Amino acid sequence: MAIKKSQLYSMLWESCNALRGSMDASQYKDYVLIILFVKYLSDKAKAGNSMFIIPKGCTFDDFVALKRNEHIGELINIKLEKIKENNNVFIGDLQFPNFNDDTKLGEGRTKVDTLSKLIAVFERPELNFSLNRAADDDLLGDAYEYLMKNFAAESGKSKGQFYTPAEVSRVMAQLLNMHDLDTAMHTIYDMTCGSGSLLLRALNETPDSAPTLYGQEKDLTTASLAKLNMLLHGIPNARIGVGDTLNEPKFTTYNMLQTFDVCVANPPFSMKDWLGSANEDDIYNRWNVNLLPPRKCGDFAFLLHMLASMKADTGRGACILPHGVLFRGNAELVIRKRFIEEKVIKGIIGLPANLFYGTGIPACIILLDNNNKTQREGIFFIDAKEGYIKDGNKNRLREQDIRRIVDVWQNKKNIPHYARMVTWQEIEQNDYNLNIPRYITPKDTEIQHDIDAHIHGGIPAHDINNLQTYWHACPTLKNTLFEQYKDTNRYILRCKTTDISNTIANEISFKNSKNVYNEALNVWRSWAKNDMLTIEKDCKPKKLIIKWANNLFNTLNKQATLVDAYDVYNCLMNYWILTMLDDCYIIANDGWTIPNNLCLPKGKHTYKDIYCDLLPPDIIAQHYFQEQLNEINTVTQKLSNNEAAIETFIEKHNEIFEDFDKITEATIKKAKKEANKEIANIFYHYIKLITTLKNTKKELYNLHANLANKVLDKYKQLTPEEIRQLVVNNKWLNTIINSAQTLMHNVTNTLAAEIQTIAKRYERTLGELSQDVADYESEVNNYLS
Repeated sequence: MAIKKSQLYSMLWESCNALRGSMDASQYKDYVLIILFVKYLSDKAKAGNSMFIIPKGCTFDDFVALKRNEHIGELINIKLEKIKENNNVFIGDLQFPNFNDDTKLGEGRTKVDTLSKLIAVFERPELNFSLNRAADDDLLGDAYEYLMKNFAAESGKSKGQFYTPAEVSRVMAQLLNMHDLDTAMHTIYDMTCGSGSLLLRALNETPDSAPTLYGQEKDLTTASLAKLNMLLHGIPNARIGVGDTLNEPKFTTYNMLQTFDVCVANPPFSMKDWLGSANEDDIYNRWNVNLLPPRKCGDFAFLLHMLASMKADTGRGACILPHGVLFRGNAELVIRKRFIEEKVIKGIIGLPANLFYGTGIPACIILLDNNNKTQREGIFFIDAKEGYIKDGNKNRLREQDIRRIVDVWQNKKNIPHYARMVTWQEIEQNDYNLNIPRYITPKDTEIQHDIDAHIHGGIPAHDINNLQTYWHACPTLKNTLFEQYKDTNRYILRCKTTDISNTIANEISFKNSKNVYNEALNVWRSWAKNDMLTIEKDCKPKKLIIKWANNLFNTLNKQATLVDAYDVYNCLMNYWILTMLDDCYIIANDGWTIPNNLCLPKGKHTYKDIYCDLLPPDIIAQHYFQEQLNEINTVTQKLSNNEAAIETFIEKHNEIFEDFDKITEATIKKAKKEANKEIANIFYHYIKLITTLKNTKKELYNLHANLANKVLDKYKQLTPEEIRQLVVNNKWLNTIINSAQTLMHNVTNTLAAEIQTIAKRYERTLGELSQDVADYESEVNNYLS
């Protein structure tokens, strides 16, 4: 069976425990990734599916043979050098870590134990990369990205620069519209490529991953990681230069910078002393004495380098920078003005704070484009700072946030508080200040109290109008819930606050909106079912989810429902990441099959203890053995009643039982012999309750064991077609639709809660509150007198 990505990830992270503590994550990642690389090469070579040459004595099995060898570090270094020599064209300039470094790995037995543990993790039989054969299964590449993300998280502040969060990389790549890059003649360039993740995300957005990749990285070790990353993703022709991009650009021709179709970058923020040995009058014409970024802040130096690296008429780029570049003055104002006057800035996307591992400050994506500059009417701004989810101690873009940004960018549609096209004239009137809040007004979340309403009663119209989204989807709901208060522009509730939820649920336009939503889900379910049932071995999972997700979003987005189509889209994408992705790769590798060696683990007896990833035992039990499940539920309730009866009996006769440290059948029998008749009857009844409990437990055990055997037998009888139907209908679609239904349920609760809040805010007038104060004051005075 194919390896599950989630299983692989947990095993790889476990491998880090062998090194964690002896050095920083920014260092031990190098050792883990190299052993991962060797394991991958060996597995592919065994399967006859590798472009690399593994010399004799250098397979992963030979590395395993070094465990407990007192010279293990030295011998690993020798084998790695042999691998490099035999694959010089691919990895000749790859920088390997020193596996014989006593300062990092310890001395003597400590080093031997550390390296032996590291190798042992990759020795597991289930970790076999040759088993995953799906055409687009980037198993090792994804594993590498997973490790890099975790290494960046562990390294802490200032050491996360070698990794750009995958979600941000995907946004940048999709904003650049890579669909026209379909040959090897097309180029993608990252001037500060780190581990290369941003380059690879951009490549993934091209039609056939055809363009040639170029990257430069200042740190030699990180540059080696980038080269390794490219190799593990099957891209041996990527060119990774080593050196300071601003002072020593590697991709030049006759004292001119090489230009590229697409440029992407996440440079270090506000780098000090960036100029180094370069001249103020740059030989590559990136800057000059009149257009020179501040020496203590290199943000615009990188942006100028990107602009110079873009093809003159067709080049485009996206760069992540801190918000300061949008509004800082002096030299940066001069440069920003030049960018604006040349109309090279196409868009600015404001991102949430705390996304990046090296810093917690918010950043923005600046989009440059040389194509059709003269026809550009202005800069398109998107303020996406509110779209994220907490993920540990960092924030993360959700799938719905990524899609919303990209959709709005492609449509260039003005959306209040979120997106707006700003003309060059307006920007000039604002002294070339590009600060996002200047052009996109943030939502006012402050509560606006209406003094007149507090004095005279009623709910202000603006509070009601803030719920316009609901009234748009349910035209008659507002009038069902509210009526005008006297002759004012205020309202009062038609129902009690305790009845708000029921009133909403039973309102005709709300029910109609709910029906429209359910009908849209059913339309998609019917379409998706037919499509999902057709997938076969060697399918392309990454293309499948794009098709399914787009159809779901488009189906729901056509209807004016209370549930946001982006929220439903997020449900599907989350389930895809957690479950369906692995399922589809299992099907792509093995077809609609399940393991033929399913069994109960030793010491287990319930059907839930059976492990079958593609088709969990819950689905088998619910589909084929509902009668047995009902019987188990009945006996489980019976057991709960037995336990409650014993607890109640002990509480009732607490004065008798409190003398026993531990109430057992044996101690009760002993006490029974010494007690009077009344107490003996109590003890006798207690023993009877205990016996009933034991019998019920035994009955439940037997029911579980019997059902487990039935489930195992059923697994053996299933045909591929039955497996297909169960997975698609009972597992995938049921889960997705149930998640979507939960969203509608949440809408009812959210709306009811919002109405209750505003109703209570104006529930009592100032006069009534003043009278309460007077009454309480009078009552207190009476007590005092």
